[in-house]
Amino acid sequence: MKAAGSFLKIFTVMVFLFLYSPIIAMVVFSFNESKSLAVFTNFSLKWYEKVITNPEVWRALYNSFWVGAVVTIVSLILGLMMAMAVTRYSFTGKTMLESFILIPIIIPEIAEALSLMMMYVFLNIPLGPITVIIGHIAFDISFVTVVMRARMVGYDKSIEEAARTLGANELQTFFKITLPTLYPAILAAGLLAFTLSFDDLIKTLFTTGPGFKTLPLVIWSYAARGGVSPELNSLSSFALSISFLFAIFRLRTERRMGR
Repeated sequence: MKAAGSFLKIFTVMVFLFLYSPIIAMVVFSFNESKSLAVFTNFSLKWYEKVITNPEVWRALYNSFWVGAVVTIVSLILGLMMAMAVTRYSFTGKTMLESFILIPIIIPEIAEALSLMMMYVFLNIPLGPITVIIGHIAFDISFVTVVMRARMVGYDKSIEEAARTLGANELQTFFKITLPTLYPAILAAGLLAFTLSFDDLIKTLFTTGPGFKTLPLVIWSYAARGGVSPELNSLSSFALSISFLFAIFRLRTERRMGR
């Protein structure tokens, strides 16, 4: 038993090293003074200075934030409505709706992005920020619904019934009882939706128009132009740090929700 336990521990460590060693190497060499990607010479912040002083990066970061904010708000509203519909009510086609909710999570992202682009072309919709937002919402709403539904399955409806017994109407019950009770799940789902939108490359690449770039698109364009470089490493590390902060916040929120 001890030998099996030791083997599992070693195997787990090796898997984590395999998964995260490229990310660690990227971060380390983003501080390399030279352009070498094999030998670390001296510690330097010059590549980060180039990134921070690049106006294209800040425009893309701004675009990523406001697109992510819009996507998060809309996905939360629609996702909450869908979660409430499938957990509280019985209606014709409920099973089919539950299956459709999972489709964006199951199908390959490239297929979803291509189908969105074909739909925009067929409907003659000009590509731009709006088409990017629609594409992100179509994907994020499934994750929001799944998170909200998991929380609502064990939701105690007697609290709402007690509020209505005391004279509260439907709206008062929803805003003063339901939403505060579901707040941890709403926050966790919102952070997940924002992170997915902020980091998305494939759907953004297929649905964006000329001149509109998010941060993942700028990183992709750097890689397409010059391949792997210290400047690309620093830009990717910069984006990674933002996503990492959101991930930590989301994990802490989910842990609080589980208490």
